[in-house]
Amino acid sequence: MNIFRLIGDMSHLLAIVLLLLKMWKTRSCAGISGKSQILFALVFATRYLDLFTAFISAYNSTMKLFFISTSLVTVYLMYFKFRATYDANHDTFRLEFLVVPVGGLAFLVNHNFSPLEILWTFSIYLESVAILPQLFMMSKTGEAETITSHYLFALGSYRALYILNWVFRYYFEGFFDLIAVVAGCVQTILYCDFFYLYITKVLKGKKLSLPA
Repeated sequence: MNIFRLIGDMSHLLAIVLLLLKMWKTRSCAGISGKSQILFALVFATRYLDLFTAFISAYNSTMKLFFISTSLVTVYLMYFKFRATYDANHDTFRLEFLVVPVGGLAFLVNHNFSPLEILWTFSIYLESVAILPQLFMMSKTGEAETITSHYLFALGSYRALYILNWVFRYYFEGFFDLIAVVAGCVQTILYCDFFYLYITKVLKGKKLSLPA
């Protein structure tokens, strides 16, 4: 554990809390991509299977349980409780375009050819592109609510902070995981345009609008 990972984890927690609060307080999931949330639920479900086979720390286990449970709750709220507010007409990204290539890559490029390791690798690759349906949806609608923008900024910040975590661990612990680093960098790059718009518009009190 180091300061970059801790702040990154807190940023990730904040993103999820903001998303759930937005849906619960407004009784709506408008502007949120259900397909991205399905992908995130799949990410956590496949990554944290070791929750039942290995104990690292109470903090580690608590975080794993939190991410799995909240991702499933989010999917439930979107597709069942607040289904009437879900904008399926704009959430049209084809999930198979992400899941199938990522699944194939996980089989071909991994640290160890075992079921748990392949699923872990699959989750790392999938997380790097899981936000694409959300960004695609925003590009179609041309705008995003302020609270949704805060959620995305916190989510993107989590991954950017993890890059600093990996730099720290490389220099002070000699740890380097090429798969995680490359996937994390790809994910952060996908947020770059959004970061720019967030800083230049949302933080100045303007509504975030994107080119359709």
